Amino acid sequence: MNRNSKLAIGGAAAAVITVVSLGAGPVLANNGKSPDKSVTLTAVLSELNGSGASGTATAVVKNQKIEHIEVHAEGLTPDAPHAQHIHYGNDALNECPTLAQDSNRDGRINTVEGIPAYGPVVVSLNTTGDTTPASFLDVARFPVSRDGTFSYSRDNIEFTDVAGTGYPGAGGLGTAKQIADSIREGEGVLVIHGLDYDGNGTYNFSDPEGASELNGALPAEATDPAVCGVLR
Repeated sequence: MNRNSKLAIGGAAAAVITVVSLGAGPVLANNGKSPDKSVTLTAVLSELNGSGASGTATAVVKNQKIEHIEVHAEGLTPDAPHAQHIHYGNDALNECPTLAQDSNRDGRINTVEGIPAYGPVVVSLNTTGDTTPASFLDVARFPVSRDGTFSYSRDNIEFTDVAGTGYPGAGGLGTAKQIADSIREGEGVLVIHGLDYDGNGTYNFSDPEGASELNGALPAEATDPAVCGVLR
């Protein structure tokens, strides 16, 4: 890959970030809404890592499906792909990270450093194909910000069973129902990744950020979180 060219990488990377379960929940979620009825969740997306980006998101969730989701963002790296996901973790804070999560004190929050706050990936919000965490780094299938802006929508995204979100037993496996119930209760965090730290118009391996901690073939600029908001 040309380190100074626009990032266009297909193929899922090893799923560093995975998901887990909530345990048997009550008939009514904590917000008093029945899990088998549609719930509309919204999020105000605020910048991370000084990206200057912002946006909004709306999701309609029923049973174990996102019936419809829209994401509108601006101020992103222009004409570049932006991976975006819904994160959730049983043992996470389920909120957006702050510099308190900057464990190596380098002044930026990478994706892994943010996991204690927002949890692992449970849904990949790509434009086509698979939406499971397995596609979380299939950058070619995520929205491209034309002139720094994109409007994304997709229907009928099914929640799936995913391992690794901090639930007890069976490798921390969370069922689709457990994950959907938690998202419905307002514990899902929407994160958009990708920002141009050095302002040269490309995702590259320039110091000091270098390669991504998720996949050394990708620049950190392509995977660091740029925008975050909680779906409530």
